[in-house]
Amino acid sequence: MRPGDWHLTEELDGFLARAGDFLYSRPTLHTIPLTVTEALRTRGADAYGAEAPTFGWLERAGEVRAAFFRTPPRRLNLTPLTPEEADALASRLADLGQPLPGVSGDHDTATTFAEAWQRHMGTTPTLHERQRLYSLGALTPPDPLPEGWGRVAKEQDREQLMLWYEEFVEAIGEAPSSDAGAWADARIAYGRVRLWQTPDGTPVSMAGVTPMVAGQVRVAPVYTPAHLRGRGYAGAATAEVSRAALAAGAAEVLLFADVANPTSNGLYRRIGYRPVADFALYDFSSAEPEDR
Repeated sequence: MRPGDWHLTEELDGFLARAGDFLYSRPTLHTIPLTVTEALRTRGADAYGAEAPTFGWLERAGEVRAAFFRTPPRRLNLTPLTPEEADALASRLADLGQPLPGVSGDHDTATTFAEAWQRHMGTTPTLHERQRLYSLGALTPPDPLPEGWGRVAKEQDREQLMLWYEEFVEAIGEAPSSDAGAWADARIAYGRVRLWQTPDGTPVSMAGVTPMVAGQVRVAPVYTPAHLRGRGYAGAATAEVSRAALAAGAAEVLLFADVANPTSNGLYRRIGYRPVADFALYDFSSAEPEDR
């Protein structure tokens, strides 16, 4: 196939007009592009930073077969690709001479693209994290639950949410998707964070959800401060936010977990989440582009 089969744009509406049906055709595997493009559509560029996002789709015989997006400075995000498709995209992007910090996608696609990018650009890919995508089956709340109860985060929780968001981003080693204050405000406004609090009213864990798109929501983030872990708070918060998502009409509730963290993976399985697919995040070392 030809690199020119990949079409690039910075126009979100044009991208969705061409690739939207394709993204909606597999909402589970396409959960990240669906939720990111929905945030960009409803909140504008401020949702993910000052630099213009880039979108692209692969079209052959008039049919969209794959898509990608990137919201700088974060990694390129890919839908599933064959090795041939990944190599054609790497060639297309390398011709533009723009460096990439990394790539994310299902495990095989991300790995294949990382290898293709190394061939075209001379960078060295480093596996940052393997993630497992889970889908909720029958919700089974922890039994017994820790003392306390769940509730929706309100305006009085803003400072707490900001602090926990910053701690969460630092803990996973990722660039923040937005300013902590803007992140907290958006989630408070739409009731998209649930807190687990102890009987004395102290919040001890949070679990958020993305907006519903194509009938699915994704639980993110789940965070408990380090000194409060091991007491069941994260499981209780996750079950609470999952229950609320189902009550709001979600047909599917998803979440990602770090494969290297057996505690979180075990927790999610116990409350009813079942594995769907493995994903990978790669970082690319800085290198001078080849002469092309």
